[in-house]
Amino acid sequence: MGLLENIQSPDDLRRLTPTESVEVAAEIREFLVQSVSRTGGHLGPNLGVVELTIGMHRVFSSPKDTFIFDTGHQSYVHKLLTGRQSFGDLRTRDGLSGYPSRSESVHDVVENSHASTALSWADGIAKANVVRGLTDRHVVAVIGDGALTGGMAWEALNNIAAGHDRRLIMIVNDNGRSYAPTIGGMAHHLDTLRTTRGYETFLDWGKRTLRRSGLPGRFAYDALHGLKKGIKDVVAPQGMFEDLGIKYVGPVDGHDIEAVERSLVRARAFGGPVLVHVITEKGRGYSPAEQDVADRFHAVGRIHPETGLPLAPSRFGWTKVFADEIVTIGRARPDVVAITAAMLAPVGLAPFEKEFPGRTFDVGIAEQHAATSAAGMAFAGLHPVVALYATFLNRAFDQVLMDVALHKAGVTFVLDRAGITGDDGASHNGMWDMAMLRIVPGLHLAAPRDEETLRAALRSAMDIDDAPSVVRYPKGPVGDAIPAVDVLDGVDVVRRTDVEQSGSDAPVVLPAPDGSSTSPRRVLLVGIGSMATTALEVCDILAAHGVTATVVSPTWVLPMPPVLTKLAGEHELVVTLEDGLAEGGIGALLGERVLAAGVGTPVLTVGLPTAFLDHASRDQIVTANRLTAPDVARDAIDWLARSRQG
Repeated sequence: MGLLENIQSPDDLRRLTPTESVEVAAEIREFLVQSVSRTGGHLGPNLGVVELTIGMHRVFSSPKDTFIFDTGHQSYVHKLLTGRQSFGDLRTRDGLSGYPSRSESVHDVVENSHASTALSWADGIAKANVVRGLTDRHVVAVIGDGALTGGMAWEALNNIAAGHDRRLIMIVNDNGRSYAPTIGGMAHHLDTLRTTRGYETFLDWGKRTLRRSGLPGRFAYDALHGLKKGIKDVVAPQGMFEDLGIKYVGPVDGHDIEAVERSLVRARAFGGPVLVHVITEKGRGYSPAEQDVADRFHAVGRIHPETGLPLAPSRFGWTKVFADEIVTIGRARPDVVAITAAMLAPVGLAPFEKEFPGRTFDVGIAEQHAATSAAGMAFAGLHPVVALYATFLNRAFDQVLMDVALHKAGVTFVLDRAGITGDDGASHNGMWDMAMLRIVPGLHLAAPRDEETLRAALRSAMDIDDAPSVVRYPKGPVGDAIPAVDVLDGVDVVRRTDVEQSGSDAPVVLPAPDGSSTSPRRVLLVGIGSMATTALEVCDILAAHGVTATVVSPTWVLPMPPVLTKLAGEHELVVTLEDGLAEGGIGALLGERVLAAGVGTPVLTVGLPTAFLDHASRDQIVTANRLTAPDVARDAIDWLARSRQG
C-alpha cells in the first residue's frame, strides 16, 4: 500500500516526513498519468503543481485557510490530498468535476473556470476576514503566469496593494505557458526574475561589505541607501511588486517541496500581502509531456499512458475547417488579421500565424482587450478576426456592445465550442452567446450547419465592414453535408415532406383546425446551426405520424431573416431548435417577430434552460433537457392534438 492511499485529509499529509512527502509526489504523478490517460482531462497543468500543492497543504490549514485556484484545472492534486481519489469517473455525470466544486468538498471555494479571477476572489475574502476580525487565517491564491496577462488580475493587484493588514498570499505558478507560451510584458518581466539573482542576496552582501568598510554612520547610511536603490534598479525587477507594497518572495524551485515550504512559511509570517514566485515545469515527470512543444498535454482525451498518443484519432472537426478557410481568406485579403486570447492552437489560428506571423496577435488571456483592440484595427483599415471559445466572449460583452457595435466596427468574432460542450461543466458550455448577442444593435450572427455553410459564412463575414459579425460553431467533428433543396430569400430549405413521402403504411393523420380528418397538419421546423440535423430527424418522425413539415436552416440568424415570419404564417406550428438558451434565444426572437406581425402561428422554442448545467457528456445533456428528436416530435404532436381539442 502506497502513502497516497492513506491520505484522506491534509492532516494526514502534514504528519509525513520530508522524505515521505517526496515519495507521495512520485505516487501522485504515477496516479495522474494512469488515471487521466483513461478518462481524459487536464494532465500537464496538474503534473506541474504536485510539489507546490503538497507544500501548500503542509504549511496552511485548509479549509480554515482558504485556497483559491485560478482557472482551477490544476486542482487534481488538491482533490487527491483532500480525500477525493476516485478518479475513474472524472468529468463524467455524477463523477468528480474537472475543476474545484463546492458540492464535492469544503476545501473547494471557486468553481468558475475562467482565468484571471482568483486574485479578486482572494481580495474579497481577505477583506471580509479583516472586517469580521478573523486574524487567525490566510487566503492563498494560486495564479499562473498566463492568467497574469488578464486585466482583471491587475485590477485585483491594485486593490490588494492597498491592504497591508490583509493576510493574503499570492502564489504565481510560473511555467511560461497557458495553452501556449505566455506572451507580453509580464512574461518578459517574469523571465527576468527567473534569470536574475535575488535582490535580498545582493543586499545582504552589500550590508556585510559596508560593515567591514568602517565608514562613519551617516556615510554608511547614505551608502546603504544608494546601494539599495542601485541594486533594486539593476538586479531586482521584483521591485515592481514591492513598490506596490506587496512583499515578493522568490523565485522558488516549485519542484523542491522543502524550498516551497520554507517560502510559504516565510510568506505566512509576514502578516500582509505577499507574492510568492514559484518556477514549475508543465507536465513535469511525464516524458511525452516534457518533450511536447505544442502543449498537447494541457488537456487530453483518452491516451496511451506510455506514449501519450490518442487511443483513437479525432475526426475532422469544425476548428480544422475554420483553420483552413481563414488561411485561404488571408491569402486573398491582406487586410484580414487574426487575434487570439492565449489560445492560438486550440481555436485553429496556428496555421494562419505560421503563414502570416505579422498579421497574428496573441493578446494573452485578455478578451476585453482583444475586442477593443480589434475595434481600433478596424478603424485603421483592417478587418480583424477574433477567435475565442464561445464561453469566453461572455467576458467581453461590454466591449462588443460599446466599442465594436456602437462604433460600427467591422470586426468578426469566431466562436469555437458554441452550444453544449459538456464535460468541463457550467462555465465552459458555450450556451449563452446567441441570447446575449441578439440584443446588440446591428450585429450579424451566423450559425452554420455543416462544412460548406461554415466556409461560406466566414467569407460573407469578411464583407461586413460596418458592424460586428459573429460566426459560431460547436465542439467536435463536422457532420455530413446538409444540402439545400431550395432557397427562400436567403434562407435554406433543407427538406419538405407530405404524407405520401412519409414511407408509413398507415400514417396517423391528425385532424386539421376545420375538423377534417384527412388534411395533414403543417409544421415549420427551424434548425439553427448544428441542430439542423435534429430538425431533419424530427421531420422524419412527424412524417411517420402523418404530419407534413418544412425544415429550414438559416445560416445567418441575426438580423433575423423576414422570410421566417412569412413562412410561419404558412404553417400551423413553428418549432425552433437551438443549442443555446430557449429563453431569450433565436427561437424566442422569432416568436416575438411573429407576434408583432400579427401572425397567429404559435412558436414552440426548443433549447437549453436558463440554468448552470453540471458536467456530463453532450448526449446526456441533450437527453436530460429533452432536445432529442423523439422528444421534440412528441411535443409537437402533443401540441397539435391539444390545438384540435381547443
